[in-house]
Amino acid sequence: MQKSTQIATGTGELIEASLCSMELSHLYDYQEVWQPMLIESEQPDKDWPWEYKLRQAQQETRLEAYALEVERFAHGLLYLETQWHRSGLPQRYPLVYVQALASAPWNRKAMEDPPYLRGVGTMLLLFARERSEQLGYQGRVALHALPEAAGFYERLGMPEYGPDPDQEGLIYFEYGAIQHQ
Repeated sequence: MQKSTQIATGTGELIEASLCSMELSHLYDYQEVWQPMLIESEQPDKDWPWEYKLRQAQQETRLEAYALEVERFAHGLLYLETQWHRSGLPQRYPLVYVQALASAPWNRKAMEDPPYLRGVGTMLLLFARERSEQLGYQGRVALHALPEAAGFYERLGMPEYGPDPDQEGLIYFEYGAIQHQ
């Protein structure tokens, strides 16, 4: 899978980007470039097991791993579960569950202001909604957010349903169906 798009730099210039299936080269970018920076700055996602996630996505059809790349370098990573999750709301609709979403350190406003690229996380989350539509789930997407990321999902208008005691108190967010006019 590969989808060409454009993304804005921190200065507002649009550049070419691709959203594609995650490959070993993207894992290398994470392990060799991102992760040392995440560890040094003590980011909460510094130990996420992207190698395991990629391997699982290659072995199980219900799991999918993607990268947002610019000039063949990973600037964002996304890991989805597409078959087993249901809405946390009473209707229990099927949905796409975002297991992990990460932006490279230099694209995080908290670490680099202005960031090198703007909108990496937004683009990945919008892709999760597109994927949900492709699967017939009408754009329904859910995730549990780290406390440091909750504001990001709130700014995107993703409804929050509070801390989930079954998920170590992580905050549950869920987009409902997209209403096409």
